[in-house]
Amino acid sequence: MSIQRVRAYFEERGMAGRIREFDVSSATVELAAVAVGVEGARIAKSLSFKVEDLPIIVVAAGDAKVDNGKYKAQFHTKAKMLTHEEAHDLIGHDVGGVCPFALPEDVKVYLDVSLKRFETVFPAAGSSSSAIELTCEELERCSSNFVEWVDVCKAWQ
Repeated sequence: MSIQRVRAYFEERGMAGRIREFDVSSATVELAAVAVGVEGARIAKSLSFKVEDLPIIVVAAGDAKVDNGKYKAQFHTKAKMLTHEEAHDLIGHDVGGVCPFALPEDVKVYLDVSLKRFETVFPAAGSSSSAIELTCEELERCSSNFVEWVDVCKAWQ
């Protein structure tokens, strides 16, 4: 299971004790906000796309929506989300637990600026019933294959 891979990934960083597992689902922004006990905007949702046949993850605030124009300007292609099967096969995490941690080397991670307004955010930790609280600096430092901060979302300002 990918939660074990994520736990091992954070053990290497001395942070595994910060992973929270829930008795309820945290597979959507709304469910995760209830499980964690914060506003939905602070849930760092990991959205998986294909760019030139390679998988990428864009991590954005829970209240942000991908802006197709901004996305195309950044990645020079239309936003095409991975299917559930592609996410499982290419990213190694199932939908609901997709996160920017413990990823294959060819999966690049981009963090959206919509997250920067919060002191801490809560991305999933590899399962549909987990999360970890991180500052934006920790999220950047801990994200596998981090490339850069991007501005590809709307509706959060």
